Amino acid sequence: MRFFNSNGVSIAYVDVAPEEGHGDPILLIHGFASNYAVNWLNTLWIKTLTKAGYRVVALDNRGHGQSEKLYRPEDYDSYRMAEDARNLLDHLDIERADVMGYSMGARITAHLALVAPDRMRSAILGGLGIHLVAGVGLPLGIADAMEVKSLDDLTDPMQRMFRAFAEQTKSDLKALAACIRGSRQSLTENEVASIRVPTLVAVGTNDPVAGSPHDLVKLMPCAEALDIPGRDHNLAVGDRVHKQGVLDFLTRRP
Repeated sequence: MRFFNSNGVSIAYVDVAPEEGHGDPILLIHGFASNYAVNWLNTLWIKTLTKAGYRVVALDNRGHGQSEKLYRPEDYDSYRMAEDARNLLDHLDIERADVMGYSMGARITAHLALVAPDRMRSAILGGLGIHLVAGVGLPLGIADAMEVKSLDDLTDPMQRMFRAFAEQTKSDLKALAACIRGSRQSLTENEVASIRVPTLVAVGTNDPVAGSPHDLVKLMPCAEALDIPGRDHNLAVGDRVHKQGVLDFLTRRP
């Protein structure tokens, strides 16, 4: 992995050339408790996109993977994390990119679309529907789940799921607790309506975390929804319908 300094924070990233030619860049932003490898490499997203001719840039969000760990909730404000993404584009001299995020990464992508739409060819919001507006991300109890002594101390299914995932990804649990507490910014309906970059909202039909993609798309002037049949929040990530839907969308966007 490579590293760069984003407003004093060390951020890890990869920059993968397309299999052939010099394709358009796409920036990938992973979800909570994940990292670039778990979200995008292991699910074959990077292979899928580079084979289709795209230059793939993917970062480990602050507090995740090999990026610097921070322990104050305010360090994980969604606008600060969006600034890391924009700074990475600056660092690589990328003028405009497609930007695809999943779950928390989709929330960051939406915030980036508000503050830097000129840097985006399109936005792809995976695993996040109307809860971008009618919600503040994952339940606050997920932060508590990161701080208990053991997974065995938890009984709530969602708390157990995210704590187990965090342990599986060998994450810094203290940093993740701060991240959950600090990245709980929703957007207003007016803010969402102001996003005019071409947008795809892709959500599994069995995903209770994201909220309806169709309800979000109704608020957005340049958006379309993609249902990922039979998939929940975790399994939708690498689903073939998800991948094909994104590739089709990328060929249609200006």
